[in-house]
Amino acid sequence: MWIRALRNLKTETSRGQRFLFASVMFWLMVCVPVPVQAAMKERPNIIFIMADDLGYGDLGCYGQKLIQTPHIDQLATQGMRFTQAYAGASVCTASRAVLMTGLHNGHTPARDNIPHYPTYLQETDVTIAEVLQKSGYLCGGVGKWSLGDAGTVGRATNQGFDMWFGYLNQDHAHYYFTEYLDDNEGRLELTGNRKSRQQYSHDLLTDRALKFIRKSAAQPFFLYAAYTLPHFSAKAEDPHGLAVPSTEPYSDRDWDAKSKKYAAMIHRLDRDVGQITRLIDELQLRERTLIIFTSDNGGHKGVPRQFRTNGPLRGFKRDLTEGGIRVPFIARWHGVIPAGKVSDTVIAFQDMLPTFAELARAPVPTGLDGLSVLQAFKCEPLPVKHDYLYWDYGHCRARYDQAVRWKHWKGIRHGQEGEIALYDLNQDLGESTDVAGKHPEVVQQIKKIMATATVPSERYPIGTLYRGKALWQP
Repeated sequence: MWIRALRNLKTETSRGQRFLFASVMFWLMVCVPVPVQAAMKERPNIIFIMADDLGYGDLGCYGQKLIQTPHIDQLATQGMRFTQAYAGASVCTASRAVLMTGLHNGHTPARDNIPHYPTYLQETDVTIAEVLQKSGYLCGGVGKWSLGDAGTVGRATNQGFDMWFGYLNQDHAHYYFTEYLDDNEGRLELTGNRKSRQQYSHDLLTDRALKFIRKSAAQPFFLYAAYTLPHFSAKAEDPHGLAVPSTEPYSDRDWDAKSKKYAAMIHRLDRDVGQITRLIDELQLRERTLIIFTSDNGGHKGVPRQFRTNGPLRGFKRDLTEGGIRVPFIARWHGVIPAGKVSDTVIAFQDMLPTFAELARAPVPTGLDGLSVLQAFKCEPLPVKHDYLYWDYGHCRARYDQAVRWKHWKGIRHGQEGEIALYDLNQDLGESTDVAGKHPEVVQQIKKIMATATVPSERYPIGTLYRGKALWQP
């Protein structure tokens, strides 16, 4: 097209002008590649894959040396790996509520795992799926929902999902050889698991996810694959609290049984991430599909130490140190996201709703705490950054903890009357040295944020015990 325009220039145009015009058009073509232009014209499919309790250090691309994760590592090679991405909370339900609503942990309707029922999403809550569905996306979900049981308005198919298969109740999700899975408005009975272990739920979740992709390929779709691996099992008969059909490919390793099982669970997760990405490529949807892989919170303290589940970070799931809330986060979108890049941009789960809304060209709900981070995906600086990030934990437990990230500072307070510990994340990623005494002005700023970041909720009155018991776990 630009060559035709050059030929049509008037004959009296000077050679220098024609050369300048051709040069400008050439560099426009070089700097804005055709795949990027084509990909950005269409509203992309969005696949959000989220593991359960996968630690920051459990993947090869984040430093894991013993467990092999070739398919997730390849996703990072083909896309962008974030080093400062944060979950919505340090536990499952609250983190998923932040993801779905775009509200941070002090504002979201669910702020802890217990009690379940008062925390479910209500009619007035707006989710990612509702925003995308109204914009013409077909929305499907598999895995662990946690935000509304069967018979409540909070169930997934009442919150924007055209299809949901898996676990509505989060306690149910701790059973890998369950006797049933929630299937849209009904149940899929797994009769083979009543007397013996025949059907592993994770495999069924992946089968349904692949089926949804094939069915939805002709229109924009959103797939939320909230996998339960590698969360510990709740079944008393599961030795070491882990359930997996096979310890392959680690059966012959000189490891204890618990280590083999944990590694095998991550292997299975990695294998099925590979199945999803391969299907997208086979269907020629690479240029039209954003794939994100992450985890709902930090790794569990019960993971064998040799794996260093959270890498250089201190703490585990339920902690507000970095080990409880900083998570792996990988994004691939061929032709838009530069391949092989590593980003230190600070992003969080509440950013996903406004980001996906921008991609879908959908109206963004008002009052969100999240910001669109689409520019970060394109390796560009964000036009607007968070004033702060906020988390809390323990509304219905014996101790209520708060954490704030402000710039490169991290403040943590244990208990409402506790002193604020301060860490400089630029210099101390492992949060080993409290520098509060050296920076009283920073401590005061974080104290002010803690005092105002959380909105009182009848569902979560601070300091109230659940069923008369203190359920906080140190």
